[in-house]
Amino acid sequence: MKNNKELIDLLNLEDLGNNIFSGESVTIGSPNVFGGQVLAQSLNAAYRTVSETRFVNSLHGYFLEAGNLLIPINYHVEEVRNGGSFSTRRVTAKQKDSTIFILAASFHKQEEGFEHQVKMKSNLKQPEELLSWEDMVTQFGDFLPKSIKSFLSIERPIDFKPVHIPNPLEPENREATEDIWFKLKGDVPKMDLALKHQILTYISDYNVLNAAFNPNAKEYNFGNTQTASLDHSMWFFRDFDFNDWMLFSAESPNTYGARGLAKGNIFTRNGKLVASFAQEGLMRPKK
Repeated sequence: MKNNKELIDLLNLEDLGNNIFSGESVTIGSPNVFGGQVLAQSLNAAYRTVSETRFVNSLHGYFLEAGNLLIPINYHVEEVRNGGSFSTRRVTAKQKDSTIFILAASFHKQEEGFEHQVKMKSNLKQPEELLSWEDMVTQFGDFLPKSIKSFLSIERPIDFKPVHIPNPLEPENREATEDIWFKLKGDVPKMDLALKHQILTYISDYNVLNAAFNPNAKEYNFGNTQTASLDHSMWFFRDFDFNDWMLFSAESPNTYGARGLAKGNIFTRNGKLVASFAQEGLMRPKK
């Protein structure tokens, strides 16, 4: 995918009737379907069955099987509940006879209430001071390990600018945190809140486990560790737009037993808290 239009088209599923929707897959450099794609397409399917006056407030998903990039994914939506203020949906993602993912999502009508939020870090470099993934390939491509260069070279509709760039040739153990600025490439079309939520969900599965790997960066690399997303949760708070850079800020409270946990927040550049997330992933050293 080269631009945000192709991403929007990817997330807009075909309606097969009877609350069943179908979608195709696009690789991000992995041999399997990207977890963020399945998350976002599941959310698209759920959104298609709720009132236009209700918006997702939380979602919780479990990755059960690796998705095949060549086989369409069918999303079966169960209308669990339609209450006075909330609607609940369960989505089952299937390829042929295999269930590869399940999602539970809650949708809430917009209401007024109390307000507070955690503050964004104040000492971070701004995006204009940092290199994007594409910049890294351009400047350091000849020195990057082949697997890293290949991953960073994939065309994406999103720019990522990590606040800290590790040296892959001399890895160092770091704090269990990860801060990355991100922005949609090109001109951003006008979007409703539902579409913004779907795109943000897609992006949220990028980079999330980095915080869990950082304390063991000297030992970990793509070649010696089996990794996979096990589950993913999000909570959505405030409206936003994609016309400026946003911050993905993660921390990992624990890695143990071949699993790592990461959680964090997504902010606008001016510090408005948009969403929070949590994910546990498989981090299994290969023997």
